Amino acid sequence: MSQALEGIRVIDFTHDQAGPSCTQMLAWLGADVIKIENPKGGDRARRLWNSDNPDVDSFFFLLLNSNKRSTVIDLKAAEGKEIARRLIKEADVVAENLGPGVMDRLGLGYDAVKELNPRAVYASVKGFGSYGPYSAYKCFEPVAQATSGAMSVTGEAGGTPLVNGANIGDSGTGMHLAMAILAALVQRGRTGKGQLVEVAMQEAVLNLTRVKFTGTLATGEPLRRSGNRSPTGGYSDLIRCAPSKSEGGGVDDYIYIIVPPDNPEMFHAAMEVIGRPELKEDARFKTPAARAKNAAALTEVLESWTVSRNKHDVMKAFAGRGMVCGAVLDTAEVLKDPHLRERGTIVDLDHPTRGRFSTIISPLRLSDSPVTPRRAPLFGEHSEEVLRSLAGYTAEEIATLRQKGIVTQG
Repeated sequence: MSQALEGIRVIDFTHDQAGPSCTQMLAWLGADVIKIENPKGGDRARRLWNSDNPDVDSFFFLLLNSNKRSTVIDLKAAEGKEIARRLIKEADVVAENLGPGVMDRLGLGYDAVKELNPRAVYASVKGFGSYGPYSAYKCFEPVAQATSGAMSVTGEAGGTPLVNGANIGDSGTGMHLAMAILAALVQRGRTGKGQLVEVAMQEAVLNLTRVKFTGTLATGEPLRRSGNRSPTGGYSDLIRCAPSKSEGGGVDDYIYIIVPPDNPEMFHAAMEVIGRPELKEDARFKTPAARAKNAAALTEVLESWTVSRNKHDVMKAFAGRGMVCGAVLDTAEVLKDPHLRERGTIVDLDHPTRGRFSTIISPLRLSDSPVTPRRAPLFGEHSEEVLRSLAGYTAEEIATLRQKGIVTQG
């Protein structure tokens, strides 16, 4: 069965997380993503968070680069730039998230790519965009969260701002860029022309945070942190469950429960599940406003039942009655989660140096375009294959380029 983006070729100059998360999504959807890496170790993600075994590619890299091909080219050399230009001529998409001005200095910026290949979509991630007062500033995940408002609304009431554990700055930006690329490809189908698409990390996180601005728009006052409880009425909180027997048991043994203000049936169901139906008429909990005001007392009531039961059983009991809730799964539990395993979101792959390991693949489900997961490429694994089949180099020319250190084969 063919895939949605079969026939789309991406020349990928991205590294770390924001760019690779975008191009990985395109690869999962069937695009041929050719990752361009430098001869001095390639994508720095290969070495990040790799304390368990520094001699092999990190799991950080493996999680972000499945279904791609790797080609190692020295872009500082004239011959390397020529290889890149040949590949760009065959590209549908050129993606980059290098520092401000780097691609221009390499002679591979948007204007140069447009001249080489007017049909190519040039996709760029920047921390703060290519113009504006912050455009020359560097940006990593926590900085994007800080400058977008996301950090200011994350944390306990009265406590300090906190970084969100999900990588909404990096991978969130990558998902926005993938959407922009797909839109540009659709438009190219009408116009025959490519274009520049750009996503700034600050703005991508702002977009993900935007509903938090409703109160500020109404009152002019900033939204204050409220921890696990709803800042907008109704009841929501983190509820303790029985500690698990595993090492560290109790640390993540919670369930999160939401009782929307416009759905009292969920509160009634909760009281029935815990065997306290008389509390449906308790003045402290009878209305959404009362439940919000007396949230601590309601949490105490719920915990009197949940603390003797494990979080999975509690989730099944509440969710089975139509309540909105979810057990707090730690990262080890997620990798074993039977639901994610059955849906094929968590799968096991074999790797030449890492052996068999669990990985996370695309959450997108297209009925006519299933994802076939492939491991991330080794450093330079496809250099000769790409140069011969796409850039038109002969075996003798490739051998000369290898001798000069212009290309590297893994």
